[in-house]
Amino acid sequence: MRYCRPVKQDENALCSARQGIHKFGNSSCKIPAINAKMIYNVMQCNEKYWCKGCVEMGETKRIFSGIQPSGNITLGNYIGAIRNWVPLQDEYDCLYCIVDLHALTVRQDPKELRERSRSLLALYIACGLDPEKNTLFLQSHVSAHAELAWILSTFTYIGELNRMTQFKEKAEKHSDNINAGLFTYPVLMAADILLYQTNLVPVGQDQKQHLELTRDIAIRFNNIYGDVFTVPEVFIPKVGAKIMSLQEPEKKMSKSDENPNAFISLLDTPDVIMKKFKRAVTDSEAEVRYDAEKKPGISNLMNIYSSVTGKTFSEIEAEFEGKGYGEFKVAVGEAVIETLRPIQERHKELMDSKDYLDGVMKAGAERAGKLAFKTLSKVYKKIGLIPRIL
Repeated sequence: MRYCRPVKQDENALCSARQGIHKFGNSSCKIPAINAKMIYNVMQCNEKYWCKGCVEMGETKRIFSGIQPSGNITLGNYIGAIRNWVPLQDEYDCLYCIVDLHALTVRQDPKELRERSRSLLALYIACGLDPEKNTLFLQSHVSAHAELAWILSTFTYIGELNRMTQFKEKAEKHSDNINAGLFTYPVLMAADILLYQTNLVPVGQDQKQHLELTRDIAIRFNNIYGDVFTVPEVFIPKVGAKIMSLQEPEKKMSKSDENPNAFISLLDTPDVIMKKFKRAVTDSEAEVRYDAEKKPGISNLMNIYSSVTGKTFSEIEAEFEGKGYGEFKVAVGEAVIETLRPIQERHKELMDSKDYLDGVMKAGAERAGKLAFKTLSKVYKKIGLIPRIL
């Protein structure tokens, strides 16, 4: 059996499933319009959606991922993750959330937080995530996240939260503000994921423990109340290069690094980018050669250069044979500047288009809210709460 895949389109357009027939490849896909509805995970078609085409039943899975608007999105984030999300939008039902509630575990300047949240949304789009193909929204715009987090906290054990290594690391880093939100952060993350009946979650090594807890909570709840939540799996997309710190190449490049010379922000100016690469830590040799163990600094720069030019390590070594590190660093800087130029230009256009970004946020929150409310209503009913009367 095949079902139609809905894509937002003209509000006056009729879903072709209502007509009972539409094209699938070179042949007609004859699906009866069952009660004038079509199935797409937990979402039903209405006049605001039309059929882009058919997909095999069960083939379209849902992906959820979120990024905090609490720092600069780095070149490492882009190469290692965001750039690889773009092809997924044609294969999966993708929800990308700006998790601004999570950012509150650290004291934020209100004006800066709002600005960074809007800027991150613009960066998502500038990097190639199409709002017509993905659901882009702010976590705080869907109140079900906080509501479900409270309920899930009653199904989470203190011992489990005590074992979270990221809490220990962040508590040590922010010893002046070890708040309860920092401790229960993984429960809110579980709510983020489980609200949308998420099948797949792309996570880094630092978040794997949190996803394992999410799975444990979902299984625990399901064992009591039946199959309420989809138990998510780790999603391993095409892996981009792991980009390391420019100042401590043994560590991953991080947007929260206190040393601004350690990372490249996607919005750094060309002059700043070039200065950071010229200051990048290398070694006492002068040979451009890949050796991650003995030459981590230069190997990291080769990783970056390879990622933005498509050249192999062998080609890079041949290109810079007999040349010093200074010349290589300039080449890496220039290649990164040219890679980020269209992203920065598009980001500026979007930041100047407040109405457009507001429209994306509104549409994303509406779609996410419908999906979330359906799950939350089911949870309320299962645990004995009276459903909200709309």
